Amino acid sequence: MTKCLCVGSSAQRGTTGPSSSLTCRLLSWAGAQKPPLKTKSAPDTKLKAECNKGYVKVKQLGLNPTCLDSVVVGKDQEVKMKPGQQLQVVNQLYPYTVRFKEDPSGDSVSSKRPHQPAASEGLNTSRSNKVAKQEKSVSSSVGNTESTSTHDTAGHWSNGLKASMQDPKMQVYKDDKVVVIKDKYPKARYHWLVLPWEPIRNMQVLRKEHCDLLRHMQRVAEQMVENCPDAGVACFRKGYHAIPSMSHIHLHVISQDFDSPCLKNKKHWNSFTTDYFIDSQDVILMLEEKGRVALKEGSSELLKLPLRCHKCLRELLTIPALKEHLKSHFK
Repeated sequence: MTKCLCVGSSAQRGTTGPSSSLTCRLLSWAGAQKPPLKTKSAPDTKLKAECNKGYVKVKQLGLNPTCLDSVVVGKDQEVKMKPGQQLQVVNQLYPYTVRFKEDPSGDSVSSKRPHQPAASEGLNTSRSNKVAKQEKSVSSSVGNTESTSTHDTAGHWSNGLKASMQDPKMQVYKDDKVVVIKDKYPKARYHWLVLPWEPIRNMQVLRKEHCDLLRHMQRVAEQMVENCPDAGVACFRKGYHAIPSMSHIHLHVISQDFDSPCLKNKKHWNSFTTDYFIDSQDVILMLEEKGRVALKEGSSELLKLPLRCHKCLRELLTIPALKEHLKSHFK
């Protein structure tokens, strides 16, 4: 693997990944005076280095799924990748992280910028301090290494569950292994999340030794259903999203009425009513038999399927029409 060292206002070409054909596009520093150096793009993603801003832009070019910390990027969509986050290309076959390392040459971007008028000296001093901190991490390299730190991404929205599970106002149950919280944006009348205290990023890192923990999560989920005020009439499903949008593994416990103003689009609906939603028992069975969770190819495409009623399979054109139709099944 060849590292791309972004020094001053230019960037060098670098090839990364499992083969020389997987080439990442690293552009110049943000605000640089020189034009970016263009290279061939990867088959499914391209990267643009914004080193002095502390992130790299990632854009998915093809249809093969690309995820950032298990968050699906989507075709022609662009996200910001910060140090410590993990980029997974082609159905999570090729994981990469980006790290910013100290510039051994000691070159400074701020030294190449023209001096500003005295009236803005205060602003420039504050900006220079920020740049100085970031210049400790000048070179950008992409490699297939596991993330070693979550500190840099603690404020990212996909890590919101880690804060919610610590919030007593959100908690509805907890023991020494798991905590149950109310979903902030419930997609049904009853929607809880069962999260382990153990830091587990997603299903792809689960192994056979996690079976006992997942069985405990399943039992807690069943307990939540039994204690529900509408336990006698409401139907529930307990499962995991194939490619969750939020970091930290969580088991959904959701009533099947889907009566909620937070259910707004096709993605919301299909994430709970297609094979994108994997039953908890099936996940445990896969771990027991294979020692890992095997996802079906094209799982992300399931979110694009037509809207179908999960009770009678009737196809509806819009979410409002679907919600009106559901009234015939749920009084």
